[in-house]
Amino acid sequence: MIVYPEIDPIIVEVGPLAIRWYGVMYSLAFIIGWPLLKKRAKKLNSTLSEEALGDLLLWVLLGVVLGGRFGYVLFYQPSFYFSDPLAIFKVWEGGMAFHGGLLGVIISCCIFARRNKISCSLLVDLLVPIVPLGLLLGRIGNFINGELWGRVTEVSWGMIFPGAGYLPRHPSQLYEAVLEGVVLFAVLWWLGRKARPPGYLFGVFILGYGISRFIVEFFREPDANLGFLSLGMTMGQWLSLPMLMVGIVLLLYARSTASKSS
Repeated sequence: MIVYPEIDPIIVEVGPLAIRWYGVMYSLAFIIGWPLLKKRAKKLNSTLSEEALGDLLLWVLLGVVLGGRFGYVLFYQPSFYFSDPLAIFKVWEGGMAFHGGLLGVIISCCIFARRNKISCSLLVDLLVPIVPLGLLLGRIGNFINGELWGRVTEVSWGMIFPGAGYLPRHPSQLYEAVLEGVVLFAVLWWLGRKARPPGYLFGVFILGYGISRFIVEFFREPDANLGFLSLGMTMGQWLSLPMLMVGIVLLLYARSTASKSS
């Protein structure tokens, strides 16, 4: 058993204002992602100017926050938030869902692409190799917060998380950081070194994330208010199943498009 390194989730607190590690992780993701986005845009000969790329990041940020929040409300605690709608806006209390954030980013990218008269699939392919870095830092933020812990385990690296009882648990946040962050980033960045058919990288991302999340959910404790759902699966697994199918369809479509044009 490894002792959980309790870290204060608040870095600095002045009156009602507080700087939290979780927020810093999200900010760091955009800071690191900015030069990588410019590098990819230059490599792919994108027509977007640096100013346009900056606007794109703002649209992505908006999609992440709004989509992630409303996704959590709809997928995980709809009855609570519908009974207290004002609580939806209390984002500082936590509650974000990746699947909702993904939908928010897709919608934001499509709107941005239409406004700038470029292909949405090309725009998303430009972005997705960088997204896993945000997932990596976000999961580290979850670990620092001591939230989204894993199921009870007897493995030697099990940890006792504050608020999770006295039994050691899987540090599932770190499992997700490795699979969704490190591994997925390495795969997408390697594949993104050269031009691919439109939608190909997005298909790899969707499929890769779906597989990673589905696997990790076997080690992650289900949400207390939901527990296990049909067939003994968690909400995270049920939401990942459509991603697996969509990812496969996108890859097949990208492959067929490439063969027709060659």
